Amino acid sequence: MLRIPNFIAVNVRHRLRNFPNPIPFLLSVSVAASLPPLRNRSPSQMAARESMMADYAKSGKSSCRACSQKIEAKALRLASVSKGNGPYDIVKWHHLRCFPLSSHSHSSPESIRGFSSLKSSDQEALKKLFAENNKSEEKVNEAVEDVRNELQETGERGSKRLRSSDQEALKKLFAENNKSEEKVNEAVEDVRNELQETGERGSKRLRLCTPDVKAVVNIKFSVSDVKSNYKDATLLPKWKAFQTVIFLERDDGLHDSSKIAAFDFDGCLVKTDVKRVGADAWSLMHSSIPDKLQSLYNDGYKLVIFTNESNIERWKNKRQVAVDSKIGRLNNFIVKVKVPVQVFIACGVGSKSGKVNKKEDDPFRKPKPGMWHLMEQHFNSGIAIDMDKSFFVGDAAGRESDHSVADIKFAEAIGLKFYVPEEYFA
Repeated sequence: MLRIPNFIAVNVRHRLRNFPNPIPFLLSVSVAASLPPLRNRSPSQMAARESMMADYAKSGKSSCRACSQKIEAKALRLASVSKGNGPYDIVKWHHLRCFPLSSHSHSSPESIRGFSSLKSSDQEALKKLFAENNKSEEKVNEAVEDVRNELQETGERGSKRLRSSDQEALKKLFAENNKSEEKVNEAVEDVRNELQETGERGSKRLRLCTPDVKAVVNIKFSVSDVKSNYKDATLLPKWKAFQTVIFLERDDGLHDSSKIAAFDFDGCLVKTDVKRVGADAWSLMHSSIPDKLQSLYNDGYKLVIFTNESNIERWKNKRQVAVDSKIGRLNNFIVKVKVPVQVFIACGVGSKSGKVNKKEDDPFRKPKPGMWHLMEQHFNSGIAIDMDKSFFVGDAAGRESDHSVADIKFAEAIGLKFYVPEEYFA
């Protein structure tokens, strides 16, 4: 509903007889000259407002703060986010149609947290919502400014009765605002129907993962613990071993950064086959990968590969073959994409399901976050990582055709944004 600015005090109200939903209407106003116009509000006043966030409901348990109705699972929802007294934010979810957009100061829908992860149809719905709201606010500001200027020009500072022409102007303003709200509701309903018809529920979309603080451990690392071989297998030049991790020493041109673009290897960056062994037994998963990685590198990201390879541990009689095959593929991949990459290989054994509740699982094997903590604590020059800008791409996301949930659980254990490769490299 349209709000009357707080520097207009309503003394008398009248309900319009010809409107389906009667609107409180102004008959007289008084102007508080000490308050600035809306368009001249200070940045500090605007900053005090709550921020916004958009995503898809993860379950049907959340309720809309405006209408108190449940928000359907996987439905688009908007939240107002404010700072709480403790370390956590206060998040208030709303249906898209119920969100009080006029009380928030975002200049564009693109500035909403999570906007880039929404489906294109939902992004368009938000853009339309903003456009209609901006038009209504502009008309309100113009009408209020006209009233202010008229009163100032005539020198009338007391309680003044609005002329019939002013009343008609405000009636028209209210009517136009109602039409705008109706159009927004229609747009939302169109999007809802489209989602139901296509059955698109966002299984491939970005997921915002909540960090598992219990998983954060300090890894004791010493140069004396670094080896040039992994058990009885000799490593290729520039490759070293630490406990059950094989890692690539600093590649030429690699720069540590606060922004980490992290990737799984097999099934994400390259196609491989368990029946084929060798440094050349692979192909690019997506043709766009070299350009995408080069773009990230140019934007200041450090590229890191976190990959599991339990065959190195399991193939006790052919360990050298397994090591040469894995490292050879990674070396050839880096040559192919022509961009420096940091690599960590977890060689330990874990559960096939990818669950993290087995004590015998190797601490560095995904989904456990040991490789990430090793990189963060000892291979990033002490630079703090910006978790809002960093992300992880992997194919093991727990979908029907996926072999496990290791990649998405790895991202969740750390608190990283997560993508599947089909989406990220599309």
